[in-house]
Amino acid sequence: MPLLILLVIGLLFVGQKWFSSPSVQPLPYSAFKAALRQGQIQKIQIGKARIRGTHLIPGEQAPDRLPDDAGLKRPGRFVTIRVDDPGLVHELEALQVPYTGQREGGWFTTLLGWLLPVILMVGLWSLMARRMGGAARGLTNFGKSRARIYAEQETGVSFADVAGVDEAKAELLEIIDFLRQPQKYTALGGRIPKGVLLVGPPGTGKTLLARAVAGEACVPFFSLSGSDFVEMFVGVGAARVRDLFKQAQDRAPAIVFIDELDAVGKARGINPMQPNDEREQTLNQLLAEMDGFDPRKGVIVLAATNRPEILDPALLRAGRFDRQVVVDRPDLQGRLHILQLHAKAIRLTSEIDLNAIAARTPGMVGSDLANVINEAALLAARYGKAAVTMDELDEAIDRILAGPQKKSRVMAPKEKQRVAYHEAGHALVAEMLPTADPVRKVTIIPHGVAALGYTQQLPAQDRYLYTQEELLDRITVLLGGRAAEALIFQDISTGAQDDLQKASDLARRMVTALGMSEQLGPYTIEHEPQSMFLPHRTRAPQTYSEATAQAIDREAQGIVEHMARRAHRLLEASQGTLETLAQYLLVHEVIDQSTLALLLAGLCGHGHIPSDLVVRRFNAAPIT
Repeated sequence: MPLLILLVIGLLFVGQKWFSSPSVQPLPYSAFKAALRQGQIQKIQIGKARIRGTHLIPGEQAPDRLPDDAGLKRPGRFVTIRVDDPGLVHELEALQVPYTGQREGGWFTTLLGWLLPVILMVGLWSLMARRMGGAARGLTNFGKSRARIYAEQETGVSFADVAGVDEAKAELLEIIDFLRQPQKYTALGGRIPKGVLLVGPPGTGKTLLARAVAGEACVPFFSLSGSDFVEMFVGVGAARVRDLFKQAQDRAPAIVFIDELDAVGKARGINPMQPNDEREQTLNQLLAEMDGFDPRKGVIVLAATNRPEILDPALLRAGRFDRQVVVDRPDLQGRLHILQLHAKAIRLTSEIDLNAIAARTPGMVGSDLANVINEAALLAARYGKAAVTMDELDEAIDRILAGPQKKSRVMAPKEKQRVAYHEAGHALVAEMLPTADPVRKVTIIPHGVAALGYTQQLPAQDRYLYTQEELLDRITVLLGGRAAEALIFQDISTGAQDDLQKASDLARRMVTALGMSEQLGPYTIEHEPQSMFLPHRTRAPQTYSEATAQAIDREAQGIVEHMARRAHRLLEASQGTLETLAQYLLVHEVIDQSTLALLLAGLCGHGHIPSDLVVRRFNAAPIT
């Protein structure tokens, strides 16, 4: 592209030199005759209407020129209007001045002189457009909508292709009925909703649901992302919004789907130090269009976002997005249905128990479960198997939760021994506490980027609430690995860094946000702005005194220290069991749930641990 620009500049420069002529001095005919008699005319061209030629004119005196050189003359061009002078030719011959005739150019020559540069520029622009593809053509189509339009048979998705979100499907079935027979509702004076907002975590199937609505309703489907509206030029986004709604109303009944609505619908005035006129103009135009179009034409706006808390309140009021449909993480039955849906295209062995896989994947969304099935199929193909077995499904879950195995990462024997005791400490403390989640798997095989081993706990059922005792037990389990290292090696390592971070964050949240503090009481101190569906949160500015901040630090630190001592006491009372689990890990590297139960049952029979541990519960050391 830089070479092409340089070529265009060079051609323009050559064209300017080619088509432009040097400066020409106009002379009256009488001055021309006088110069001819004085011998100042060098040569001329005699045309039908004009006489052109060169003559000698006095030169300018330069600062470094001698006074005697001031009279030197230099040639110059001139033009004069020809008059009827029959003796001119004889006079030229007498003075021996060379002369020629000149053919005057007609209208075609003049027209060509104007058209040739224009043709050259158009040709260069066409060449650049072909080289740039659609980018150059897009320069003239800024205001056109970038929505991808699917005809009713092109979406290829129906509600049969969506699983695990039955409540959301039921809500959207009414929207389909609106589009199929709007007169059923308008005859009673009802008003069809203008907009439906799908909210939920990433990967739960919001976009898939929108396409399924279009496929079931058999109407045109306009699909685009919120970022498609916004450009660097102010006013482009508003023009695209107008064009989008015009196209939708021309093809009504239709569905307009805007994915990632928060890219264009963020609340105005949140950050006055960074105004964005283009985004706000686009949002204003979207609000105006949703107010302006006639709902009786059957145009419904579907939008999806995972950050509804930052949307502008004007978007969420009645008359715009009348309904909000939550597409949440699937429960146990929802995960089972999603797994069954994706497993239809995979060859599975008869031993596969999708119920067990659904129970092992709490918190996973539809995209995660689809990835589990796909990873299992890839692993089975890598191992040369004819069908997918439970081993590949188990490994696929581990890859998604902890990352791929790093068997090539060789640890020193001392490090491997420390990791084994660390993970055995997590597992043993989890099995000894009354409310901790059951241990599903313990391994000292490195996974992912930095995990040298991990202990996987899975709840017996989906959880939505946690008690104070359960949170304290969770902190104790997190600190069990560090306590095992301190007990066995009388020293600690950097392997507990992530555990300490999680335990500290949970203890601080108990004090500041959950009101689980004896000193500060049932009072929320920090109002952390957090997303409804995204896991990360940002720390809010401090709005309390330094004395309160010190009390928070003391209380949170006290919880962590108390649970660390508790974990140490539990492991100290069952040090023989800890030794046995660690030695088993050093030999086999992995302990699954059934093996762990057998190990604990055998140790119970030999009196190493209380008999209640056989059923994974016994009275742990008191919390107080």
